[in-house]
Amino acid sequence: MYFYLVAFGLLLHVLFWGAGLALLAMPRPWRKFWAVLAAPAGFALQSLVVWAGAYAGLKGTNSYAWVSETVPAALLAVGVWRRGGGVVLEGLKKMPAVWLATAVCLAALVLPLARASKGLTTASLGSCDAADYAAGARVLMEFARGDREGFLGLTEVERVMSTDNFFDFWLRLNHFTPSALIALNGTVLDCAPHELTGLMTMVLLAASLPLVFWLARAVLGYGGQVSLGIAVLYGVSPITWYAAWHVAMGQLLAAQAIALITWAGIALWRGRMEWRRGVAFGGVLAVGYALVLGSYNFILLVCLVPAVAYAGGVAVWRGEWRRLGRWGLLMLAPLALCGVIFWERVAGLAERFALFQTYDFGWKIPALSPEGWLGMVMNTGLGPLAAGPRVALVAAVAGLLGVALVRGAKRGRRSAWAMVSLAVPALLGYGYLNLRGVRLGTNASYDAYKILAVFYPGVLAALFYWVTLGARGWARGGAVVFGAVILALNLRVAYRFANRMESPPLIVGRELVELKKIEGMAEVGSLNMLVPDMWSRLWANEFLLRKPQYFETHTYEGRLNTALRGEWDLNGGLVQVMLPEGGSRRINGEFSLARTGSPYFLRVRLGDGWHDLERLPRGSTRWSWTKGDASLRIENPQARPLRIACHFKARSEVERDLQFWLNGKRVRTGKVGRELKLVNIPEFTIPPGSSTLELKSSVPPTRPDGGDTRPLGFAAYEIRIEVRADAEAREE
Repeated sequence: MYFYLVAFGLLLHVLFWGAGLALLAMPRPWRKFWAVLAAPAGFALQSLVVWAGAYAGLKGTNSYAWVSETVPAALLAVGVWRRGGGVVLEGLKKMPAVWLATAVCLAALVLPLARASKGLTTASLGSCDAADYAAGARVLMEFARGDREGFLGLTEVERVMSTDNFFDFWLRLNHFTPSALIALNGTVLDCAPHELTGLMTMVLLAASLPLVFWLARAVLGYGGQVSLGIAVLYGVSPITWYAAWHVAMGQLLAAQAIALITWAGIALWRGRMEWRRGVAFGGVLAVGYALVLGSYNFILLVCLVPAVAYAGGVAVWRGEWRRLGRWGLLMLAPLALCGVIFWERVAGLAERFALFQTYDFGWKIPALSPEGWLGMVMNTGLGPLAAGPRVALVAAVAGLLGVALVRGAKRGRRSAWAMVSLAVPALLGYGYLNLRGVRLGTNASYDAYKILAVFYPGVLAALFYWVTLGARGWARGGAVVFGAVILALNLRVAYRFANRMESPPLIVGRELVELKKIEGMAEVGSLNMLVPDMWSRLWANEFLLRKPQYFETHTYEGRLNTALRGEWDLNGGLVQVMLPEGGSRRINGEFSLARTGSPYFLRVRLGDGWHDLERLPRGSTRWSWTKGDASLRIENPQARPLRIACHFKARSEVERDLQFWLNGKRVRTGKVGRELKLVNIPEFTIPPGSSTLELKSSVPPTRPDGGDTRPLGFAAYEIRIEVRADAEAREE
């Protein structure tokens, strides 16, 4: 129940923040629909307040969030005074079915997470963006812009283009607005970033439904029921749930922004081109531009494409060049104002694109054909349907859209060109990026998905243009049946998402949260982050921002790999190093500290021959199977040999011997059985320098049943390397 209270509390808090601004910004003909603007206005206003607090040098949202509540309260008071109570009440009564769909969508998203964890937390399908957003949120919650304590001022690790500290990296280059929303709402609701990041993402998706409804209704002229159906479909689509469960907050914010800008641009063109009318749309456009600049600032270059395609196409057809010029000025004036306010974000655009050229961000995502654009896919990885149904659905979607578009063009419907403007440019960009990824062998399909996702409110509405073919008889019945098929296939994959995320592959568990204790350890001055998996390493970074941190591997932007200069190693995963005479600290079963200045210090890492780490759902138990023979890499920086004993918590599918070969020489032998037991290996000596400890067996790897084709040696649940004290070190 607590998950739902916080999630709906977040939504209501955002709507409170945006209500006054929405009342004031909504142009006159649509004022009774002001509530459509409330959520994006709330996101934009919260972001602006945190931006102002950062540049004012305030000590994070913890120092001003409650005082800032007077800002939306004052705007709401002014809005009620200026627009009148009647407009306010009328707006609240509008679209009850849409708001009900919003609530149901949010509840459906929250349910799997509530089942996966007893306490508030964040989970992911695979992306590590959540930890990145949370780190930024903690920066904006607890620190002032000039603070350089702990990790925040570690220039050699954090330098990204023109930024050399963690705070400025968030202001200039990274996704500022998502972290700002987590920070401000986290302070007000008394929630830590890891407790709020996942829920905030769900609120972003659910809060988009009124905008999707509005785009379908106001731009394409669909009826209320059809527009509601499109909004519902957006709320359960695999395309949007894929974003939500990968915690893609910036993407969901950009989608809202583009929907707003598109509606405002098309509505402005369709009316009388007067400066006064342009000013009336300035507030709506400013909200959209602020969201783009604060989240996906690089989308700024394409966010106007649907609106420009519509207005530009009509202008070319009619020869209305002067009208197009005035329209362009009215559209860009609010952007200029937002650009001045968020100048750091504008200035960082060139650097952001340079980073795209440097790094192949993301992963490969299957290319979608027309039925996939409507969310009709096979699974949570967005894989395509089987060939037969896929061909039939592609033919149905393409055929219906083609006939509807031809008929609409013949009848001179302005919605026909609106449909083309909303869908075609975005889908052309989507197709180009997919082809580029195939040609170059890069992750450009990831960028293609992002393009589709940020334009998806308009694309989805446009792809339903076939509903204009007829409203009676067999045509109406056919449309209803086809819509029901689309919804059913979307719901099927949404159900699969929910099932999978009840046992999420990535989650912030108790062991990770306990890392916060290290910040209170005065003896721990700085850390080498030797946590092997990126999810845990990024969350460890977030929990330990008050400690300087060094990374062995490049871990996202702003966390470069450098020399390991930390006073302590933070070991995570399977391997733990225990040093004598107070040289180590055990945090829990997954994490421990080892002091690099200890005369017994050494490093141990997994080498070759290991499968990926596996975990029990909703538990802390994790293990990794060997592929057969496997190895550990050991680095002894001392000038003398060290004596170690090995303790393996392990099991195997069959009884097997476990041979230990150090640098090609057999030193010890143990046994691993079918039951999970602790295997204690007597001590042996590790020479100075780098060594390889091979783990071999005379029993070949097994092949398990159930479709798992991996070769399996033994499963290690914990590898504890214990260094033994010696007289020589004591004398030193």
